[in-house]
Amino acid sequence: MRLGDLADVVRSKNAGIYRLTIDVMFEDAETYEDVKATGRLSANRFAELYDVPVEDVQFFEYDPGLAFKVTIPARIPSGSPGDPDLRGAQQHAPVFELEVDVEQST
Repeated sequence: MRLGDLADVVRSKNAGIYRLTIDVMFEDAETYEDVKATGRLSANRFAELYDVPVEDVQFFEYDPGLAFKVTIPARIPSGSPGDPDLRGAQQHAPVFELEVDVEQST
C-alpha cells in the first residue's frame, strides 16, 4: 500500500532556513507498528527519496506520538531566489507514494 493511504498525516515544513522537516503520523498504534516493522521508513529511504547524503538525514521514530519525523537539508535555502515553496509545506509529496508492504484491515 501507499504510505499516503496508511498515514493519518503526512506533512512538511521548514525547520529554519536550511532544513526541511517531514512528519508522518498515524491514528492508531497497530498501523504505526505495522509500518515501523517493515523498515521502509528509514534514514536510507529518505536519503534516496530526496537525493541527499544519508549522513545528513535525521530520522526519528516517536512511539508515544505514533509518528516518524525526518529532517533533511533544504535543496534551496528558504526565501532564496528560486525557492518554489517558501514555507516548505509542499515537499512531502514523494512520501505519499512510498510503497509499504502491510495489509490494511477492513
